[in-house]
Amino acid sequence: MADPKGFLTTPRQDWPRRPVEERVHDWDEVYVPGALLPIIEAQADRCMDCGVPFCHEACPLGNLIPEWNELVSRDDWRAASDRLHATNNFPEFTGRLCPAPCEAGCVLAINQPAVTIKNVEVAIADRAWQDGLAPPKPPDRLSGATIAVVGSGPAGLAAAQQLTRAGHTVVVFERDDRPGGLMRYGIPSFKMEKHHLDRRLAQLRDEGVRFRTSTEVGRDIGAADLRSRYDAVVLAVGATAWRELDVPGRELTGIVQAMEYLPLANRVCQGDIEASPLSAEGKHVVIVGGGDTGADCLGTAVREGAASVTQLDIYGQPGAERDELAEPWPTYPKIYRMSAAHEEAGELRTAPAADADARLFAASTLRFEGDEWGRVRALHLVEVDEARRPREGTSRELPADLVLLALGFSGPERGAGGPVGQLGLAMEDRGTLARDARFTTSVPGVFAAGDAARGQSLIVWAIAEGRSAAAAVDHWLTGSTRLPAPIGPYDRPMMA
Repeated sequence: MADPKGFLTTPRQDWPRRPVEERVHDWDEVYVPGALLPIIEAQADRCMDCGVPFCHEACPLGNLIPEWNELVSRDDWRAASDRLHATNNFPEFTGRLCPAPCEAGCVLAINQPAVTIKNVEVAIADRAWQDGLAPPKPPDRLSGATIAVVGSGPAGLAAAQQLTRAGHTVVVFERDDRPGGLMRYGIPSFKMEKHHLDRRLAQLRDEGVRFRTSTEVGRDIGAADLRSRYDAVVLAVGATAWRELDVPGRELTGIVQAMEYLPLANRVCQGDIEASPLSAEGKHVVIVGGGDTGADCLGTAVREGAASVTQLDIYGQPGAERDELAEPWPTYPKIYRMSAAHEEAGELRTAPAADADARLFAASTLRFEGDEWGRVRALHLVEVDEARRPREGTSRELPADLVLLALGFSGPERGAGGPVGQLGLAMEDRGTLARDARFTTSVPGVFAAGDAARGQSLIVWAIAEGRSAAAAVDHWLTGSTRLPAPIGPYDRPMMA
């Protein structure tokens, strides 16, 4: 603790965002470049000598938050990087994309604004790359064991890196043309520019991880063949089975899933295509779903030049403060939050039919209306109460040329032609892969990590799952493990 009175004398200061009128005309990250480091040491000083750091419990990775806060406040970036990377393979990802449950568990947050843990984390990660403090760590010797990781999202990449550093030979299979999963084609560049991902992938390659892209397990290589060819298989295929909206008019042209829309915008940014065939330019856009994916669609539609954008959330608008009875500290509270995308839509007044941030709360879709050519032209909705019952006399119509369904995901794809079907893996009732406490599925030697087994969740949970699955695989292959595992039976978050 560098400054014992820092939390009393220094107010919270977040990484400032670029002006809305500037950032909506490009796809760069929304934050002011170079503005974080000058403020972050003083922000790290706000970390209290709280005795019991609840931020540890709130973080699925068990990040050593007070330790690297103090090291940053003392300007010891090398040691801070070492402590951060001891528990997190990809802090530049979580520092940009995680909703920071650690801050909800900060002791200071009981009655003051929490420490800017997320900002400190991303500052350490970026400084580590800037100063060459994150070199590749190839293993000293190889074990002779081979492992196939299916899926290159955060869970798959974390598992691959940990297993490679343990000396195993790892091959990552990815059906897309580039690795990265949702970080590549789901997350817009204004939230995380892809060079952060490419830099980390280069590190993995230098450590020995091999990538087989444009290779779909089940089609290009049989899942059974994969299992027989490798000593172990880790399925980190994500939860890509999207939820549907079963209302009249769903068949109309112009109603698409969010994950049909977002990848095309990302491909435009990466130079693969000149323009998205689903571009929102000049269209009245309605997004059905109030979560982060919906907000990603919102920011994307604004940048594409939508005529209007409205996001529907079936839940009522939450309050500005934590409900101490329903969600007491240190739980993660459901409060009103305005993302960068909502800020942009609100200030640009792209949705006069919605609230100031383009959201309509407590809104349920009744049906879609089309034109004579079978294209969607309007969405009919109704306000609902807390039990989702319609409120009489509240139905209304919104113009809609493009409707994006962002209703979440139920689990991995279960078709007979994919790895789940080909291996005959047991499933949970909720649609996720069944596994035991050691991440083992119903087929010996096949392990499951990330959203495929946990269900749709946060990036920080995906990395934690990948690290823990790696420890489980290492133990299964060798009879013991020295790999850290933030969750599961191999709980050693303190070990590098």
